[in-house]
Amino acid sequence: MTTSFKELTVWKEAHEFVLKVYKTTRIFPEWERFALSSQFQRAAVSIAANIAEGYRKIGKPDKLKFLNIAQGSLEECRYYIILAKDLGYINVHTHDVLEEEADHVSRLLTAYCKPILAEKYKNDVK
Repeated sequence: MTTSFKELTVWKEAHEFVLKVYKTTRIFPEWERFALSSQFQRAAVSIAANIAEGYRKIGKPDKLKFLNIAQGSLEECRYYIILAKDLGYINVHTHDVLEEEADHVSRLLTAYCKPILAEKYKNDVK
């Protein structure tokens, strides 16, 4: 049993993704600082932040709401990865690395949600 969101593998990997996004957006053009860079960073931070916020929620629906928001923010990041490549801000290799990391975090997030969902539906049937 964990005592902090910091012990969750899904949070640790989401945090690593945030760090990669920040490192990547440093190379974006200056004029993107308050546009794509900022949007991309906020969406990435939202993933880890919502995992952390949902960690202490007691009710299953409330916990799942935050995890669902995290998954939505992850999908938003997927678009920014594509856009950054198409605009020429990142190369194909960086695109592939970020996309692979997003896939990994998504799988972990789905795995983290599964037992919560299973228990919620089991309790709903009673």
